[in-house]
Amino acid sequence: MGKRIITLAAATCFVATAAAATDADLRQKAKDAGLEPVPYGLHAVANNPVTREKIELGKMLFFDPRLSASGVISCNTCHNLGTGGDDNLSTSVGHGWQKGPRNAPTVLNAVFNVAQFWDGRAEDLKAQAKGPVQAGVEMANQPERVVTTLNSMPEYVAHFRSAFPGEENPVTFDNMAKAIEAFEVTLVTPNSPFDQFLEGNDAALDDEQKAGLELFIDKGCASCHYGVNVGGQAYFPFGLIKRPGADILPPGDKGRFRVTHTASDEYVFRAAPLRNIALTAPYFHSGEVWDLNQAVAVMGTAQLGAKLTDDEVATIAEFLRSLTGEQPQVEYPILPLETVKTPRPEL
Repeated sequence: MGKRIITLAAATCFVATAAAATDADLRQKAKDAGLEPVPYGLHAVANNPVTREKIELGKMLFFDPRLSASGVISCNTCHNLGTGGDDNLSTSVGHGWQKGPRNAPTVLNAVFNVAQFWDGRAEDLKAQAKGPVQAGVEMANQPERVVTTLNSMPEYVAHFRSAFPGEENPVTFDNMAKAIEAFEVTLVTPNSPFDQFLEGNDAALDDEQKAGLELFIDKGCASCHYGVNVGGQAYFPFGLIKRPGADILPPGDKGRFRVTHTASDEYVFRAAPLRNIALTAPYFHSGEVWDLNQAVAVMGTAQLGAKLTDDEVATIAEFLRSLTGEQPQVEYPILPLETVKTPRPEL
């Protein structure tokens, strides 16, 4: 009996060691594929030291609809922090009830992207912050009008002076964008089950999620979706192997071609970041796919030239759900009062 007990104990120890080795191998495989956990702490950005004062000012500006010409659309309108950092619409509704041409990307973890927008036309978050404010289909405002509006509120002027000390006229359009960037640096979602697994917690992913991670790497998904954001690092043709239908890939939107005017960039887009993907339906730049499993199947056909089985699709999708991290807890700011009413156009 004693010998049998020893043998069973040894067998149990062997199985546990083998399982641990398998998890360790998968973890290393993920790291070798370029997958990284969301880091803790503030991420440094170029030419814009992030300070507490800038963050607080940027938070107010992010939620302030008075940056728009109508006074009703804020950054948070299309990048809602309560719904995964986007608006869960196919395309956003902007000034005059116009619909934008592309699906609004999530603002969460955007600081880790190589560039901003689907076509990468903004090199960083401060450049991105200027775009929607001036876009006629979005907030439809002008830099001079924004500055006039902000200068009309003494509390904002005081906040700009604190955030940009030493500047003679700190209330500028550029500084508005820098403050919003500083706030957006804080909008990260660490500690997802996948992050915990990468950091050594074998139990953070269940068996199906681990199988999905392995498929994600082996099928080639990680060739485009890598880095901290599991995407957002490079540009690829949508329809690398087989172009999707016109409902998913509208022929009039040629993607990065509009930025570079290079023929080879037609229908090229930045690889979508997959962090919190379970929260940010609908999918793709057209926003025409609402089901995560369907999105995985489309990518298999279009980008990999592989018809994934239903089981493979479901397993990869289950891994992608493990990318949902801790959502930022943001207290809605009390915004400064206007002392002079600025005339605004009707929607």
